[in-house]
Amino acid sequence: MPVIKISVPHQLGAEEAKKRITKLLGETKAQYGDKISDLEETWVDNRGQFRFKAMGFAVSGSLQVQPGQVEGELNLPFAALPFKSKIESDLSTRAKALLA
Repeated sequence: MPVIKISVPHQLGAEEAKKRITKLLGETKAQYGDKISDLEETWVDNRGQFRFKAMGFAVSGSLQVQPGQVEGELNLPFAALPFKSKIESDLSTRAKALLA
């Protein structure tokens, strides 16, 4: 299974970074509701687990929010392998903007 790992530094503090991330997950579901289904997200302290289906494919991942950075891992289906670099680039760009 292809895996994307990202690490994004920030100066927000862990609580603000987590707040922004959880808000983004909700906005993503609202914006792409026709393409994303079964979105589940759970948090224990500053560690989040999520999974959803995108166009019928299962995607899962985790996030670790720390005071100075957020680390994330996204597990993609093999069918998404041709798009891995594009997804990785888009995620990194969006995460940096979110945590700026």
